[in-house]
Amino acid sequence: MKESALIKNISRYVTLTAEEVLTFDSFWTEKTLEKGDYLLRNGEVCRYDNYVISGLLKAFYINSENGNEEILYFSIDDWWATDIDSFSKQRASIYNIQALEKTTVLQISYHSFQQLLSKIPKLERYFRLILEGYLVAMQKRIIYNNIYDAEHRYFDFLETYPNIASRVPQYLIASYLGISAEFISRLRKKNKSS
Repeated sequence: MKESALIKNISRYVTLTAEEVLTFDSFWTEKTLEKGDYLLRNGEVCRYDNYVISGLLKAFYINSENGNEEILYFSIDDWWATDIDSFSKQRASIYNIQALEKTTVLQISYHSFQQLLSKIPKLERYFRLILEGYLVAMQKRIIYNNIYDAEHRYFDFLETYPNIASRVPQYLIASYLGISAEFISRLRKKNKSS
């Protein structure tokens, strides 16, 4: 059962009884995306919270001034991929989420999510802790973008997210870091020669 990966993730934070696991499983559906498929498009309401079982997604928006794709985050196995603002407020998303490789997610609709939390209240703690982790990562990213140079940000990304760095094209990492792909090429050449 695919839900077991998510149950294992949850069990790091809260313990569910066998009955709660059965209840929990009944709320989720599995969806598979092929490379290039969209999980969410700009302007759509994010109807589902998505847990990545396997695969790789990118969240991005298109900069209206220069037409460039700006990467917000990547999601890999055992991570979440959702526009939290759009999902929680049920309003249009301002960005896209797209599969970079074949990806399988577990989905729960907004209304089912509310019912799930009402039936298993201890899951509120789990989702709060997940959101806290997300906020910490966002704060770190803001701080690093403001105080560290591009080289430091790049090597920190490689160290912090080796599973993403090995699967994502260099130009997307550059977009995520707010630097050019050419700069990353120069860093890699410099690092190889030293």
